[in-house]
Amino acid sequence: MSVGSSGAIAGDDVGSFPPRLHVLFARESTDALVIRRGPSRSVALVHWDRRHDVFTLGQWVRHRIYERRCDLSPRGEHLLYFAMNGRWQSETRGAWTAVSKAPYAKALVLLAKGDCWHGGGLWTSNRTYWLNDGYGHIPVRESTIVRRDRDFHPASNFGGECPHVYYHRLLRDGWVIVENERHRTVFDKGLPGGSILRKIANADMNHPPGAGCYWDEHEFLGANGNTVAHADWEWAELDRQRLVWASAGRLFAASLGRGKPGEPQELYDFRGMKFEPIEAPY
Repeated sequence: MSVGSSGAIAGDDVGSFPPRLHVLFARESTDALVIRRGPSRSVALVHWDRRHDVFTLGQWVRHRIYERRCDLSPRGEHLLYFAMNGRWQSETRGAWTAVSKAPYAKALVLLAKGDCWHGGGLWTSNRTYWLNDGYGHIPVRESTIVRRDRDFHPASNFGGECPHVYYHRLLRDGWVIVENERHRTVFDKGLPGGSILRKIANADMNHPPGAGCYWDEHEFLGANGNTVAHADWEWAELDRQRLVWASAGRLFAASLGRGKPGEPQELYDFRGMKFEPIEAPY
């Protein structure tokens, strides 16, 4: 894999099973971060310039990043994430929460966890973050650039793992809960033209092949009352006046006109990427 002169990344061989994609949007800019996972614990962090649809590789890591416990700061400068590599005798105690400069993983703030209960968090401003602390973290490295917000407390409790961070992130970003059951929480977001994007967040050990115990499906509810199911959309969001989604290792977009999506456009194919060691430039 290489980085072209335009800043876009180029792929290599396509694997037999597509990578998993999850995207974090910056709320105060057109920056985004694509978290590309696969195979196994190999994860690539990729910057997405949503204004020009240019994708630029940041850094690869060989540990599990729990994308549903991550958040991108409002201007897109910093990533807050929770990760695990199982090296329980190491400095990180095998699982940790960190703050890095997006799209890299090198920690400015490093908080050792030692287990996979809780962890991660949300940005409450460009310089302050809420830590999903649970049973506690051990500070290993601190920063003067960002600090923990000890005054913020989420309004609802969705448990100690991924849903507690993820569902609060969705609510903050304009999604509304319309159904909440033990293994299934349904979120709606209004779209231009009166249509609705529906996100079905599943939490169940009986999951589809290739998915973990947390996975999403989507539906498009047209202004005319018609519903189109998109079980293959693992992530989807409103991006200004268009709909964007991830399916089978690729990212797509479609303009929203007259209450329904236009012709899909493939933005990028992430399937051919291969691990390469890259040092963070800080």
